[in-house]
Amino acid sequence: RDMAPGKKGILERLNAGEVVIGDGGFVFALEKRGYVKAGPWTPEAAHTHPESVRQLHREFLRAGSNVMQTFTFYASDDKLENRGQALKITGAQVNEAACDLAREVANEGDALVAGGVSQTPSYLSCKSETEVKAIFKKQLDVFMKKNVDFMIAEYFEHVEEAEWAVQVLKASGKPVAANMCIGPEGDMHGVSTGECAVRLVKAGAQIVGVNCHFDPMTCVKAVKMMKDAVEKAGLKAHYMVQPLAFHTPDCNCQGFIDLPEFPFGLEPRILTRWDMHAYAREAYNVGIRYIGGCCGFEPYHIRAVAEELATERGILPAASEKHGMWGAGLEMHTKPWVRARARRDYWEQLKPASGRPLCPSMSTPEGWGVTKGHADLLQHKEATSSQEMKHVVELQKKAKST
Repeated sequence: RDMAPGKKGILERLNAGEVVIGDGGFVFALEKRGYVKAGPWTPEAAHTHPESVRQLHREFLRAGSNVMQTFTFYASDDKLENRGQALKITGAQVNEAACDLAREVANEGDALVAGGVSQTPSYLSCKSETEVKAIFKKQLDVFMKKNVDFMIAEYFEHVEEAEWAVQVLKASGKPVAANMCIGPEGDMHGVSTGECAVRLVKAGAQIVGVNCHFDPMTCVKAVKMMKDAVEKAGLKAHYMVQPLAFHTPDCNCQGFIDLPEFPFGLEPRILTRWDMHAYAREAYNVGIRYIGGCCGFEPYHIRAVAEELATERGILPAASEKHGMWGAGLEMHTKPWVRARARRDYWEQLKPASGRPLCPSMSTPEGWGVTKGHADLLQHKEATSSQEMKHVVELQKKAKST
């Protein structure tokens, strides 16, 4: 189960200046395919429907991904048991199955396996550092047993919890990447984006960046702020970015979960493959070398990133055999007006319409301003009661009226 002989590790690749392409957003992709429940967003499908997870890994590998992230987002026991989710499956079972699937597919190509941990309900409920770290340690034990190639702490809204995760993962002796799910405005407790990065590097992360919550260009901007701050502090790190595949120009510091369309009405915001070319180039230009995706990213989005950086990487992904660069495959179309679109300037200049004449192009985020330390964020094992539902609907009305 070891890394295949002859495969370079994550730090070797980044130290050599190579571009590492990440994968896409498993919970969103598998929710759309019917294997993940929106709400808890937990990854028990690794155990219950391994074929669905294996196939998605394969599609990302074929599209150019160099990293198979274990499908372990929110796979801590406290999350698997939160708010009435009565799964008869333990975090360890989910994590073990996810590691096996990621390794199986990574071995089919030039990919590494990354074990991932993310923020916990326990932290939101103000549990102690010891309690929160114990949750990460439990997940780390599985990653060590399964010998993943490196660790990613991702999707953290508060730098303090991310630091705790890095400190736990560091003990493994394996490389550690740390991603906050924040934008240019900083974390949910007001710590600046640059300061977050400096703290994560000091905690022991060799790779820092952001994932989720904001669109690609916003995330690239945030990582650039991180890079500037880390360099200014006289520290060294590599940088990564794994953004949403949704346009979020109207988001506040809480990101897309604050948009009224989250999570079931986001489709009009999806980036095209051509938007992804622009993202990949921008990320590369600011010095980010680990470039991937999060929620909304499908394999064709990752393929676009790989195609944009094909010259730098010296290779095209296998999936490009079914895709002419910049739409060249349309030369084979039966209709002449579609054949006329087989060129780069056509797609680069296109302004796609949403086809929704009665809809605005932007929304107003809800802006409840609720974060860790707030009573409404306390979590519990019992299902959300009708009383609690009434309370949140009242809060929603109040937020809308203000």
